[in-house]
Amino acid sequence: MYNFAICGAAGYIAPRHLKAIKDTNNNLIAALDPHDSVGILDSYFPNADFFTNYERFERHLEKISLFGENKIDYVTVCSPNYLHDTHIRLGLNIGANVICEKPLVLNPFNLDLLERVEEQTGKKIYTIMQLRYHEALKNLKSEIDSQTGSRFKVNLKYITPRGKWYHYSWKGDVEKSGGIATNIGIHLFDLLVWLFGDVINFEVSINQTDKMSGKLELAKADVDWFLSIDKKDLPLDSLNQNRPSFRSLTIDGKEIEFSDGFTDLHTKVYNEIFLGNGLGISDARKSIELVYKIRNTKK
Repeated sequence: MYNFAICGAAGYIAPRHLKAIKDTNNNLIAALDPHDSVGILDSYFPNADFFTNYERFERHLEKISLFGENKIDYVTVCSPNYLHDTHIRLGLNIGANVICEKPLVLNPFNLDLLERVEEQTGKKIYTIMQLRYHEALKNLKSEIDSQTGSRFKVNLKYITPRGKWYHYSWKGDVEKSGGIATNIGIHLFDLLVWLFGDVINFEVSINQTDKMSGKLELAKADVDWFLSIDKKDLPLDSLNQNRPSFRSLTIDGKEIEFSDGFTDLHTKVYNEIFLGNGLGISDARKSIELVYKIRNTKK
């Protein structure tokens, strides 16, 4: 049984991590969030210590790591994107491995610095790229890899409307979230690079706070992509059927279905990490470099 601490216990993604920790028979020792709406802890780890103050949380982890019986083995990071770097460093510096939600960091140069901290501490940073563990997408990658010399025409659309609150939160601040290419699209760009290889070239056609589009030239594919949080971009069918979002991936005109199969993907990621198969900085680097360039392309 491993002992965990978590940074970001009140956010949208935290329950998936809490469930993964619980389902893999591990224990949560301490949790941090500036907001105290963390009743979700009662469903998983009611005995976990809880902090709203970062300095007290840091001191607590250092104290139990030095003198306590419950030394922290892993720190899970699912705080706002701009805090990932700080919280990752905290985990490494108390002698724990780190499991961090995507994106690991907002800027590629931070990856170089974190690699040095990994070397200094002897600990490891793992990232959550759950789409790589989706059975339908794993099968798709095997099929693509088997078609040597083939080149594909890909179209990706992801429309997931957000209300006015989004623009007033940290997610609507490009400096804190990286914008929608990072906050909404990072897992999809990672998927594309994983499936079709390195980025050769890219173009950005639209670069707005609520929507972005462009083209990607990858090693094995030419991609048209569109991301939006604007409800007006939803297809008419989605609106008529009251579907809250729209996701479409077509390869050579064929729709790739992966709507199902998302249950327990975070738990699968955790299990792979414990087996020594976790994904780290080198795996995350290409997509982080890509979205950094995309959001800094002016249109």
